[in-house]
Amino acid sequence: MTTKDSAIISRLFEAGAHFGFKKSRRHPTVTNYLFGTKNGNDIIDLEQTAASLEAAKEVLKDAGLHGKTVLFVSTKDEASRLVRDAAEKIEAPYVTNRWIGGMLTNYSEIKKRINRLAALNNERESGELERKYTKKERVVIGREIDKLNFNFAGIASLQKMPDLMMVVDPRADMIAITEANDKNIPVMAIMSTDCDADGVEHPIVANDTLQTSVAVLLDELTSAYSEGKEAYVPKVPETKTTPRARARG
Repeated sequence: MTTKDSAIISRLFEAGAHFGFKKSRRHPTVTNYLFGTKNGNDIIDLEQTAASLEAAKEVLKDAGLHGKTVLFVSTKDEASRLVRDAAEKIEAPYVTNRWIGGMLTNYSEIKKRINRLAALNNERESGELERKYTKKERVVIGREIDKLNFNFAGIASLQKMPDLMMVVDPRADMIAITEANDKNIPVMAIMSTDCDADGVEHPIVANDTLQTSVAVLLDELTSAYSEGKEAYVPKVPETKTTPRARARG
């Protein structure tokens, strides 16, 4: 074990990442990630967690390096704020209030709602709403903007389907996992012992309820993605040369 491995394992241990749920709640797909059971509670093998984390970081670093979009998801109370803050810090799209059915499988319709939100926000900022609508109409439109912001503000910058989805607790956001699987979008997840690992391509088995545990893991993962993004060089579109231009050359 390297010094680096020891350091992250120590951080995870101090954060309580090794605490699983009661053995009775254990999902069979996570059995191989366990160290043992104590007083009826599963104990997660942090050496395996550290190895999974390192592999996931390489995936995210590569995603950032190639300009790929990662969608961060968690709608459960314990983790949603942490996920939102982490995603905003690295300017990544996120869903933390509510997963709208069809967000991936019916993305064309969702995109219309995102465009509607952008249009209304632009009209409000430019003062056009004040000029075009009565006070009563503006109240109704204001409610629509609030609802659209609640549901779609986190993905307002999403211009295409994400290349990867990062979830905290796939059990709480199973619909999101199912839609990602249907669209062949790889899923990475911070997941505890009650979660099904079958629909997750990059599982990181650790406590997904303690904020200290989730915070450490998100910090590691987003740092890796940021590192890749900083080295990303967008491709310059090729310009077609006309026959006359070639002749002059």
